[in-house]
Amino acid sequence: MIGRLAGRIDMRGSDHVLIDVRGVGYVVFVSDRTLAALPRTGEAVALYTELLVREDLLQLYGFPTLVEKEWFRLLTSVQGVGAKGALAILGTLGADGLGRAIALGDQASVKAAKGVGPKTAQRIVLELKDKAPAVMAMGGAVPAPTLATGDTEEAIEPNPVAAPAPVAPNSGAAQAEALSALANLGYSPAEAATAVAQAADETPEADTPTLIRQALKRLAPA
Repeated sequence: MIGRLAGRIDMRGSDHVLIDVRGVGYVVFVSDRTLAALPRTGEAVALYTELLVREDLLQLYGFPTLVEKEWFRLLTSVQGVGAKGALAILGTLGADGLGRAIALGDQASVKAAKGVGPKTAQRIVLELKDKAPAVMAMGGAVPAPTLATGDTEEAIEPNPVAAPAPVAPNSGAAQAEALSALANLGYSPAEAATAVAQAADETPEADTPTLIRQALKRLAPA
């Protein structure tokens, strides 16, 4: 299993990049959002990867964070959602946006992705709702991939990209920390995830203390 690649971008396509890892080129398919955030051709890059194996095909898919990779894995476990559809959803919403949409039961946001119909969007939300809290909680616990010493001297951090709604650079970590705090207060993962998702959706730039306060107002209204 190839779980991570670190090298230099040799070529960029419309939905993939060719990464040169010490003389070996790997074709890695990525979402529109990830492609836009990657460095230019010839520059260093590192991506977490998922290898999909079919009878007559091996394809690598790349992600800037382990959270996004986990969402890809979960999306493709839903009936009717293939790798292309999962990338379209992640390209439209991003990992944080997808987590909030599923926690809130927001089928319309999921359906906004190219090629995703209403029945598929409904199935995604229903099947993954209970898994959303655990994936959202990963946001503060996993680093962006870096290049090992000897590959290059610089660490790789994905560049910010334009999104349908503004998302703070540390929003994933803030949501993860808020979820942990609410869990410590005795709230169930589902309750905490919904409240944090609502707070983050209303104030995307909120830091951890703000998210906790806003989530608590929803969980224990005066």
